[in-house]
Amino acid sequence: MAPARMVAFIEEHAERCEICLQDPDLKGEIAKITEIVLPESKIPKAIRQKTEKAVQEEENTAKAKNDAIENEDDTKTEEDDKDVDSEKDTPLVNPSNI
Repeated sequence: MAPARMVAFIEEHAERCEICLQDPDLKGEIAKITEIVLPESKIPKAIRQKTEKAVQEEENTAKAKNDAIENEDDTKTEEDDKDVDSEKDTPLVNPSNI
């Protein structure tokens, strides 16, 4: 099978297969395979745009997850800092006064 026909077959299958539709990473994987199998000049413009969009969406999703994790870590740090700076803490005892 010619590489362009193989990519078209994979994409058509993935759009109709119930199992493939459940895989959130499949579009990005198809885009990677397309880049490996087809040189840039042989990829039809519509497919190129579709795969670039899929890769971009995958990157945005990964970035959003990373940002959420970083924000969660920052929130924990701020809460920890509040505990350290609390004025309710009992004062330290000076050992020389004992």
